[in-house]
Amino acid sequence: MSGPTPMLPAYGGGSLADVLPSVAGALSVPGEQNTLGLPPAPRYAVLLLDGLGWNLLRRNADLAPYLSSLTGRALTSGVPSTTAASLTSLGTGLPPGAHGIVGYSSIVPETGALLNALAWDKPVDPRIWQPHRTVFERIAAAGVATRNVSKARFDTSGLTAAAFRGSAHRGADTVDDRLDATRFASREGSSSLVYVYDSQLDYTGHGQGCESWQWRKELAAADTFAQRVRSSLPRDAVLVVVADHGMVDVQPDNRIDLDADPALLNGLRLIGGESRFRHLYCVDGATPDVVATYQERLGDQALVLTREEAAGRGWFGPVEERVSPRIGDVVVASLGSIALVAGQRFPQEAALIGLHGSLTDDEMAIPLLIDEGF
Repeated sequence: MSGPTPMLPAYGGGSLADVLPSVAGALSVPGEQNTLGLPPAPRYAVLLLDGLGWNLLRRNADLAPYLSSLTGRALTSGVPSTTAASLTSLGTGLPPGAHGIVGYSSIVPETGALLNALAWDKPVDPRIWQPHRTVFERIAAAGVATRNVSKARFDTSGLTAAAFRGSAHRGADTVDDRLDATRFASREGSSSLVYVYDSQLDYTGHGQGCESWQWRKELAAADTFAQRVRSSLPRDAVLVVVADHGMVDVQPDNRIDLDADPALLNGLRLIGGESRFRHLYCVDGATPDVVATYQERLGDQALVLTREEAAGRGWFGPVEERVSPRIGDVVVASLGSIALVAGQRFPQEAALIGLHGSLTDDEMAIPLLIDEGF
Protein backbone atom coordinates (compact mmCIF):
# COMPACT_ATOMS: atom_id res chain seq x y z
CA MET A 1 0.00 0.00 0.00
CA SER A 2 1.43 3.40 -1.00
CA GLY A 3 0.30 6.72 0.42
CA PRO A 4 1.07 8.57 3.66
CA THR A 5 3.34 6.82 6.15
CA PRO A 6 1.95 6.51 9.69
CA MET A 7 3.93 7.81 12.64
CA LEU A 8 4.30 4.96 15.11
CA PRO A 9 4.14 5.62 18.85
CA ALA A 10 7.53 5.72 20.62
CA TYR A 11 6.47 3.92 23.79
CA GLY A 12 9.32 3.46 26.25
CA GLY A 13 11.44 6.52 25.60
CA GLY A 14 9.72 9.11 23.48
CA SER A 15 5.98 9.10 24.13
CA LEU A 16 3.53 10.93 26.37
CA ALA A 17 3.41 7.83 28.58
CA ASP A 18 7.07 8.43 29.48
CA VAL A 19 6.57 11.95 30.85
CA LEU A 20 5.32 11.36 34.40
CA PRO A 21 7.63 8.42 35.15
CA SER A 22 10.49 10.71 34.08
CA VAL A 23 9.15 13.49 36.30
CA ALA A 24 9.01 10.99 39.16
CA GLY A 25 12.62 10.08 38.51
CA ALA A 26 13.60 13.76 38.41
CA LEU A 27 11.83 14.17 41.79
CA SER A 28 14.01 11.32 43.13
CA VAL A 29 11.07 8.97 43.72
CA PRO A 30 12.62 5.55 44.45
CA GLY A 31 12.36 3.02 41.63
CA GLU A 32 11.34 5.52 38.94
CA GLN A 33 13.37 5.94 35.75
CA ASN A 34 13.96 9.36 34.22
CA THR A 35 14.10 8.08 30.65
CA LEU A 36 13.51 11.53 29.14
CA GLY A 37 16.45 13.04 31.02
CA LEU A 38 14.47 15.75 32.80
CA PRO A 39 16.44 18.03 35.15
CA PRO A 40 16.44 17.00 38.84
CA ALA A 41 14.36 19.33 41.01
CA PRO A 42 12.31 19.23 44.23
CA ARG A 43 9.19 20.59 42.53
CA TYR A 44 7.56 20.01 39.15
CA ALA A 45 4.55 21.41 37.33
CA VAL A 46 3.21 19.63 34.26
CA LEU A 47 0.97 21.78 32.06
CA LEU A 48 -1.01 19.93 29.40
CA LEU A 49 -2.42 22.10 26.61
CA ASP A 50 -5.05 19.93 24.97
CA GLY A 51 -4.63 19.84 21.19
CA LEU A 52 -1.28 21.60 20.90
CA GLY A 53 0.45 19.50 18.24
CA TRP A 54 4.19 19.89 17.70
CA ASN A 55 3.68 20.77 14.04
CA LEU A 56 0.97 23.31 14.84
CA LEU A 57 3.25 25.01 17.35
CA ARG A 58 6.16 25.15 14.92
CA ARG A 59 3.98 26.52 12.12
CA ASN A 60 2.67 29.26 14.42
CA ALA A 61 5.80 29.95 16.46
CA ASP A 62 5.42 33.71 16.10
CA LEU A 63 2.13 33.57 18.01
CA ALA A 64 3.66 31.63 20.90
CA PRO A 65 6.96 33.35 21.70
CA TYR A 66 7.22 31.96 25.23
CA LEU A 67 6.53 28.34 24.32
CA SER A 68 8.72 28.58 21.25
CA SER A 69 11.61 29.89 23.35
CA LEU A 70 11.70 26.83 25.61
CA THR A 71 14.06 23.89 25.33
CA GLY A 72 12.09 21.10 23.78
CA ARG A 73 11.65 18.16 21.50
CA ALA A 74 8.84 16.21 19.91
CA LEU A 75 7.30 13.20 21.57
CA THR A 76 4.55 11.00 20.21
CA SER A 77 1.07 10.53 21.45
CA GLY A 78 -0.13 6.98 21.89
CA VAL A 79 -2.63 5.35 19.56
CA PRO A 80 -5.25 6.55 19.12
CA SER A 81 -4.10 10.16 19.39
CA THR A 82 -7.07 11.27 21.42
CA THR A 83 -7.65 12.86 24.81
CA ALA A 84 -9.07 9.99 26.87
CA ALA A 85 -6.38 7.52 25.85
CA SER A 86 -3.60 10.12 26.10
CA LEU A 87 -4.54 11.45 29.52
CA THR A 88 -4.66 7.91 30.86
CA SER A 89 -1.25 7.17 29.34
CA LEU A 90 0.07 10.33 30.99
CA GLY A 91 -1.39 9.43 34.37
CA THR A 92 -0.43 5.77 34.38
CA GLY A 93 2.78 5.81 32.36
CA LEU A 94 1.31 2.98 30.29
CA PRO A 95 0.25 2.55 26.65
CA PRO A 96 -3.45 2.00 25.88
CA GLY A 97 -3.03 -1.76 25.49
CA ALA A 98 -2.18 -1.91 29.19
CA HIS A 99 -4.37 0.77 30.76
CA GLY A 100 -7.36 -0.19 28.63
CA ILE A 101 -8.78 3.12 27.45
CA VAL A 102 -8.36 2.45 23.75
CA GLY A 103 -10.27 5.35 22.28
CA TYR A 104 -12.78 8.14 22.61
CA SER A 105 -15.38 5.39 22.77
CA SER A 106 -15.07 1.62 22.89
CA ILE A 107 -17.18 -1.42 23.56
CA VAL A 108 -17.81 -2.78 27.04
CA PRO A 109 -17.36 -6.46 26.14
CA GLU A 110 -19.37 -7.71 29.09
CA THR A 111 -22.53 -5.80 28.08
CA GLY A 112 -22.10 -4.77 24.45
CA ALA A 113 -22.60 -1.11 25.41
CA LEU A 114 -20.47 1.71 24.01
CA LEU A 115 -18.51 3.60 26.68
CA ASN A 116 -17.65 7.22 25.98
CA ALA A 117 -14.47 7.55 28.03
CA LEU A 118 -14.65 11.34 28.32
CA ALA A 119 -18.26 11.41 29.51
CA TRP A 120 -17.95 8.02 31.28
CA ASP A 121 -21.58 7.48 30.40
CA LYS A 122 -21.99 3.81 31.29
CA PRO A 123 -22.03 2.13 34.73
CA VAL A 124 -18.41 0.94 34.54
CA ASP A 125 -16.14 1.08 37.58
CA PRO A 126 -13.07 3.06 36.43
CA ARG A 127 -10.87 1.31 38.99
CA ILE A 128 -11.73 -2.04 37.48
CA TRP A 129 -11.63 -0.79 33.89
CA GLN A 130 -8.16 0.64 34.57
CA PRO A 131 -6.72 -1.36 37.50
CA HIS A 132 -3.07 -0.33 37.33
CA ARG A 133 -1.49 1.92 39.93
CA THR A 134 -1.09 5.43 38.54
CA VAL A 135 2.16 7.39 38.56
CA PHE A 136 0.40 9.90 40.80
CA GLU A 137 -0.20 7.16 43.36
CA ARG A 138 3.44 6.13 43.21
CA ILE A 139 4.65 9.70 43.60
CA ALA A 140 2.26 10.45 46.46
CA ALA A 141 3.34 7.26 48.25
CA ALA A 142 6.89 8.64 48.24
CA GLY A 143 5.73 11.67 50.20
CA VAL A 144 5.50 14.15 47.32
CA ALA A 145 2.53 16.55 47.52
CA THR A 146 0.58 15.70 44.38
CA ARG A 147 -2.18 17.88 42.94
CA ASN A 148 -4.38 17.90 39.82
CA VAL A 149 -5.72 21.30 38.71
CA SER A 150 -8.54 21.18 36.15
CA LYS A 151 -12.23 22.00 35.81
CA ALA A 152 -14.32 21.37 38.91
CA ARG A 153 -16.66 18.98 37.11
CA PHE A 154 -13.78 16.60 36.43
CA ASP A 155 -13.39 15.88 40.15
CA THR A 156 -15.99 13.10 40.09
CA SER A 157 -15.46 11.85 36.52
CA GLY A 158 -14.65 8.26 35.73
CA LEU A 159 -11.73 9.33 33.57
CA THR A 160 -10.17 11.22 36.49
CA ALA A 161 -10.49 8.13 38.67
CA ALA A 162 -8.94 5.96 35.96
CA ALA A 163 -6.08 8.27 35.02
CA PHE A 164 -5.33 10.59 37.94
CA ARG A 165 -6.21 8.82 41.15
CA GLY A 166 -3.60 9.48 43.78
CA SER A 167 -3.59 13.22 43.08
CA ALA A 168 -5.75 15.62 45.08
CA HIS A 169 -8.10 17.37 42.65
CA ARG A 170 -8.41 21.15 42.83
CA GLY A 171 -11.34 22.40 40.78
CA ALA A 172 -10.54 25.59 38.87
CA ASP A 173 -12.87 26.85 36.16
CA THR A 174 -11.20 30.14 35.23
CA VAL A 175 -7.64 31.11 34.32
CA ASP A 176 -7.20 33.02 37.56
CA ASP A 177 -8.56 30.07 39.56
CA ARG A 178 -6.10 27.72 37.87
CA LEU A 179 -3.21 30.06 38.52
CA ASP A 180 -4.17 30.47 42.18
CA ALA A 181 -4.54 26.72 42.62
CA THR A 182 -1.20 26.12 40.92
CA ARG A 183 0.53 28.75 43.07
CA PHE A 184 -0.77 27.12 46.25
CA ALA A 185 -0.21 23.51 45.21
CA SER A 186 3.34 24.07 43.99
CA ARG A 187 4.42 25.26 47.43
CA GLU A 188 3.08 22.38 49.49
CA GLY A 189 5.54 20.21 51.38
CA SER A 190 9.24 19.96 50.67
CA SER A 191 8.59 18.31 47.30
CA SER A 192 5.60 18.70 45.00
CA LEU A 193 4.02 17.82 41.66
CA VAL A 194 1.14 19.82 40.26
CA TYR A 195 -0.59 18.83 37.02
CA VAL A 196 -2.52 21.59 35.22
CA TYR A 197 -4.94 20.93 32.35
CA ASP A 198 -6.30 23.45 29.84
CA SER A 199 -8.72 22.49 27.07
CA GLN A 200 -9.42 25.73 25.22
CA LEU A 201 -7.16 25.14 22.21
CA ASP A 202 -8.76 21.77 21.54
CA TYR A 203 -12.26 23.19 21.97
CA THR A 204 -11.56 26.00 19.54
CA GLY A 205 -9.88 23.71 17.04
CA HIS A 206 -12.80 21.30 16.98
CA GLY A 207 -15.34 24.05 16.41
CA GLN A 208 -13.44 26.46 14.15
CA GLY A 209 -10.55 24.42 12.77
CA CYS A 210 -6.90 24.50 13.75
CA GLU A 211 -6.07 26.61 10.69
CA SER A 212 -8.57 29.32 11.70
CA TRP A 213 -7.85 32.79 13.05
CA GLN A 214 -9.80 31.81 16.14
CA TRP A 215 -7.40 28.94 16.83
CA ARG A 216 -4.38 31.17 16.29
CA LYS A 217 -5.83 33.72 18.69
CA GLU A 218 -6.32 30.97 21.25
CA LEU A 219 -2.73 29.81 20.78
CA ALA A 220 -1.53 33.28 21.71
CA ALA A 221 -3.74 33.12 24.82
CA ALA A 222 -2.35 29.66 25.69
CA ASP A 223 1.18 31.02 25.36
CA THR A 224 0.38 33.80 27.82
CA PHE A 225 -1.26 31.33 30.19
CA ALA A 226 1.77 29.04 30.10
CA GLN A 227 4.06 31.95 30.93
CA ARG A 228 1.78 32.94 33.81
CA VAL A 229 1.88 29.36 35.11
CA ARG A 230 5.67 29.59 35.11
CA SER A 231 5.49 32.91 36.99
CA SER A 232 3.20 31.36 39.62
CA LEU A 233 5.75 28.65 40.49
CA PRO A 234 8.58 28.79 43.02
CA ARG A 235 12.04 29.40 41.60
CA ASP A 236 13.12 25.84 42.36
CA ALA A 237 10.28 24.32 40.32
CA VAL A 238 10.60 23.00 36.77
CA LEU A 239 7.73 23.53 34.35
CA VAL A 240 7.05 20.90 31.69
CA VAL A 241 4.56 21.70 28.93
CA VAL A 242 3.06 18.83 26.92
CA ALA A 243 -0.02 18.03 24.84
CA ASP A 244 -2.20 15.00 24.33
CA HIS A 245 -2.43 15.11 20.51
CA GLY A 246 -2.25 17.39 17.52
CA MET A 247 -5.05 18.15 15.07
CA VAL A 248 -5.96 18.34 11.38
CA ASP A 249 -8.83 20.06 9.62
CA VAL A 250 -11.18 17.99 7.49
CA GLN A 251 -13.57 19.76 5.17
CA PRO A 252 -17.23 18.65 4.80
CA ASP A 253 -16.65 17.25 1.31
CA ASN A 254 -14.08 14.82 2.73
CA ARG A 255 -16.35 13.28 5.32
CA ILE A 256 -17.75 9.83 4.65
CA ASP A 257 -21.01 9.24 6.51
CA LEU A 258 -21.21 5.60 7.52
CA ASP A 259 -24.87 5.97 8.47
CA ALA A 260 -25.68 7.03 4.91
CA ASP A 261 -23.93 4.12 3.20
CA PRO A 262 -25.51 0.67 3.71
CA ALA A 263 -22.46 -1.07 2.24
CA LEU A 264 -20.27 0.39 5.01
CA LEU A 265 -22.74 -0.68 7.69
CA ASN A 266 -23.04 -4.24 6.45
CA GLY A 267 -21.61 -6.67 9.00
CA LEU A 268 -21.34 -4.11 11.82
CA ARG A 269 -22.96 -4.34 15.22
CA LEU A 270 -21.37 -1.25 16.78
CA ILE A 271 -19.33 1.77 15.70
CA GLY A 272 -16.84 3.19 18.18
CA GLY A 273 -13.74 5.35 18.30
CA GLU A 274 -13.99 8.66 16.46
CA SER A 275 -14.02 9.87 12.91
CA ARG A 276 -10.25 9.71 12.33
CA PHE A 277 -9.81 6.40 14.16
CA ARG A 278 -12.76 4.05 14.05
CA HIS A 279 -13.27 0.89 16.07
CA LEU A 280 -15.68 -1.28 14.07
CA TYR A 281 -17.28 -4.14 15.99
CA CYS A 282 -18.51 -6.85 13.66
CA VAL A 283 -21.14 -9.55 13.78
CA ASP A 284 -19.73 -13.04 14.00
CA GLY A 285 -17.87 -14.04 10.86
CA ALA A 286 -18.15 -10.66 9.15
CA THR A 287 -14.67 -9.30 9.87
CA PRO A 288 -12.98 -10.35 6.59
CA ASP A 289 -15.79 -8.87 4.51
CA VAL A 290 -15.75 -5.61 6.48
CA VAL A 291 -11.99 -5.32 5.99
CA ALA A 292 -12.33 -5.93 2.25
CA THR A 293 -15.18 -3.42 1.87
CA TYR A 294 -13.38 -0.64 3.72
CA GLN A 295 -10.05 -1.29 2.01
CA GLU A 296 -11.70 -1.12 -1.40
CA ARG A 297 -13.62 2.05 -0.51
CA LEU A 298 -10.80 3.96 1.22
CA GLY A 299 -7.70 2.80 -0.63
CA ASP A 300 -4.57 4.74 0.35
CA GLN A 301 -6.60 7.20 2.41
CA ALA A 302 -6.69 4.90 5.44
CA LEU A 303 -5.18 1.87 7.06
CA VAL A 304 -7.82 -0.82 7.54
CA LEU A 305 -6.57 -3.57 9.86
CA THR A 306 -7.97 -6.33 11.97
CA ARG A 307 -7.56 -6.10 15.73
CA GLU A 308 -4.74 -8.61 15.60
CA GLU A 309 -2.94 -6.75 12.82
CA ALA A 310 -3.13 -3.40 14.61
CA ALA A 311 -1.91 -4.94 17.86
CA GLY A 312 0.86 -6.73 15.98
CA ARG A 313 2.15 -3.40 14.66
CA GLY A 314 2.52 -2.14 18.23
CA TRP A 315 -0.09 0.59 17.92
CA PHE A 316 -1.43 0.06 21.43
CA GLY A 317 1.76 -1.28 23.03
CA PRO A 318 1.54 -4.77 24.58
CA VAL A 319 -2.18 -5.59 24.76
CA GLU A 320 -3.42 -7.23 27.94
CA GLU A 321 -5.97 -10.01 27.62
CA ARG A 322 -8.71 -8.03 29.36
CA VAL A 323 -8.16 -5.10 26.97
CA SER A 324 -8.06 -6.93 23.64
CA PRO A 325 -11.84 -7.28 23.10
CA ARG A 326 -12.30 -3.53 23.64
CA ILE A 327 -10.40 -2.88 20.40
CA GLY A 328 -12.49 -3.03 17.26
CA ASP A 329 -12.61 -6.24 15.26
CA VAL A 330 -11.61 -3.85 12.49
CA VAL A 331 -9.66 -0.63 13.07
CA VAL A 332 -9.73 2.18 10.49
CA ALA A 333 -7.04 4.86 10.82
CA SER A 334 -7.41 7.77 8.40
CA LEU A 335 -4.16 8.88 6.79
CA GLY A 336 -5.53 11.18 4.11
CA SER A 337 -7.71 14.22 4.71
CA ILE A 338 -10.85 12.15 5.33
CA ALA A 339 -13.07 11.46 8.31
CA LEU A 340 -15.52 8.60 8.84
CA VAL A 341 -18.47 10.24 10.53
CA ALA A 342 -21.74 8.66 11.62
CA GLY A 343 -24.27 11.42 11.16
CA GLN A 344 -27.22 9.74 12.86
CA ARG A 345 -25.33 8.14 15.74
CA PHE A 346 -22.97 11.00 16.50
CA PRO A 347 -24.33 14.20 14.91
CA GLN A 348 -22.28 16.55 17.09
CA GLU A 349 -19.03 14.84 16.14
CA ALA A 350 -20.01 14.89 12.45
CA ALA A 351 -20.08 18.70 12.53
CA LEU A 352 -16.55 19.18 13.89
CA ILE A 353 -13.86 20.75 11.70
CA GLY A 354 -10.63 20.07 13.60
CA LEU A 355 -10.10 16.37 14.24
CA HIS A 356 -7.53 13.94 15.59
CA GLY A 357 -7.10 10.31 16.58
CA SER A 358 -5.04 8.82 13.78
CA LEU A 359 -1.35 8.27 13.08
CA THR A 360 -0.36 11.21 10.89
CA ASP A 361 2.53 13.40 12.02
CA ASP A 362 0.15 16.32 12.60
CA GLU A 363 -1.94 14.22 14.98
CA MET A 364 0.77 12.15 16.66
CA ALA A 365 3.66 14.57 17.26
CA ILE A 366 3.37 16.52 20.51
CA PRO A 367 5.72 18.91 22.30
CA LEU A 368 7.85 18.34 25.38
CA LEU A 369 8.91 21.82 26.51
CA ILE A 370 10.98 22.54 29.63
CA ASP A 371 11.44 25.72 31.65
CA GLU A 372 13.89 25.16 34.53
CA GLY A 373 13.19 28.60 35.94
CA PHE A 374 16.62 29.24 37.38
